[in-house]
Amino acid sequence: MQTLPIKSIAPVAALNLLPAAANEIAGFPGNLPEELKAVYQYLGMPWLDSLLKKLTVPAGKKSFLVFRNNKYINVPTENIALFYIKYESVMIMTFDKQKYFLDHSLEQVQQLLPEGLFYRLNRQYLINFNAVKEVEYYLGRKLLVNIIVPMKDKLLVSKEKVSEFLHWLDNR
Repeated sequence: MQTLPIKSIAPVAALNLLPAAANEIAGFPGNLPEELKAVYQYLGMPWLDSLLKKLTVPAGKKSFLVFRNNKYINVPTENIALFYIKYESVMIMTFDKQKYFLDHSLEQVQQLLPEGLFYRLNRQYLINFNAVKEVEYYLGRKLLVNIIVPMKDKLLVSKEKVSEFLHWLDNR
C-alpha cells in the first residue's frame, strides 16, 4: 500500500480509505499506526481514536487454575468476587463463597486481570466491580466497602485513594 502525504488526500477520499486501512491493520498487535491517527485528526474526528481504543482493550485472563482436594479446578474470572491475602498467600473468593488458594502474588494477579473490572483497595484486597454492594464513609475520610460476599474484615479504602476509587466506580 502506497503511503500518501495526509495533506494530499481529500477528506472524502480519506473516509473511503478508513475501512481498507482498518482491515489491513486488524491483525496489528499494537496501537494503530500514526498515519491513521493523523487522518482522524485531519478530518476532525479524534473521537474515532478513543472509540477504537475501547474496542481493542485486551480482555485479560479469562480464568485461574487452582488446586483443591487433589484436583485442578478452573475458576472463571467473572465468578471471582475478590482476591485477598490470608496467611501470606493469595486467596480467591467466588460469588458462591468458595475459597481457593492461588499461586501468584497479588501484584501478579492485578497485572493478569481485565482492565477496569477489578480494583486494588489496599495491600490486601483486589475486588471485582460486580461484588460491590455499597460504599459508605468511614472514620478519617476513609471509605468502607460492603460487598455481596460476607467478609470478616472491613474492606477500607484509604483517604488518599478515595477519589480514585469513586472515579473507578463511576466510570467503569
